[in-house]
Amino acid sequence: MFYTDNKLQYPVRVEQPNPVFARALQQAIGGVEGEIRVAMQYMFQAWGARGDPKYRDLLLNTATEELGHIEMLATAVALNLENAPLSMQEEASADPVGGAVLNGMNMRHILSTGLAALPENANGVPFNASHVYASGNLGADMFANVTAEATGRTLAVRLYNMTDDPGMKDMLSFLIARDTMHQNQWMAAIEEMGGLEEVMPIPNSFPQDQENQDFNYSYLGFQQDGSEPVQGRWSEGESIDGNGQFSSQPMEPVGEEPQLGRARPNSGAQAEQL
Repeated sequence: MFYTDNKLQYPVRVEQPNPVFARALQQAIGGVEGEIRVAMQYMFQAWGARGDPKYRDLLLNTATEELGHIEMLATAVALNLENAPLSMQEEASADPVGGAVLNGMNMRHILSTGLAALPENANGVPFNASHVYASGNLGADMFANVTAEATGRTLAVRLYNMTDDPGMKDMLSFLIARDTMHQNQWMAAIEEMGGLEEVMPIPNSFPQDQENQDFNYSYLGFQQDGSEPVQGRWSEGESIDGNGQFSSQPMEPVGEEPQLGRARPNSGAQAEQL
């Protein structure tokens, strides 16, 4: 169950409304890097979490915060749409807000919501949950969450650099700070589970002696001339999980050319395939 007290988590103010920036903010709401994505991701991870309940609590608590961030950004979109043009006639106005931005606006801010936010990205594509990752594996989900917060923070930094509005910079500074915390908390959860050496390889419950030992720590190159792949930390020394030694080798095909059976009658194939 979720509750609200109708107050924003952090103040949202806009000193100079900018409908084009409202469109940019939509990416932080419904884009693949946005707040709907992380809110849904953490919720579904939590709702399917098994094991120590503190990780479920961590996920749900953060998911609830992300709902508040959606509310903040939706408010920011609406405030940036104040005095936005509602017609082509207004586009020619001398008003600095209403006069030069109609073509750069998200038209659905006019046509679908009457100058309010939408659950979509900056190009008007509705959020569809295709980037919500909830695997049921706590280690995999925590790594996915670090990536989600990293891309979200990158987006927030780009938005921060796009605006000169002091209120928007203040709000984005807060959101950037929360992304910093969330990146660190997911990494802290990984550390609490034993760090990279204990968490990896994911799932760590699968016996590694059942892996093909010739390939589990070998960096493979696929250069046409058969040369060694480019070397780096990933090609020599101890593996990150501490369970093996990195090596590298050119990959040579070890399988045979596949030979499929003839097509079945009534399968819609050509006669030559039967």
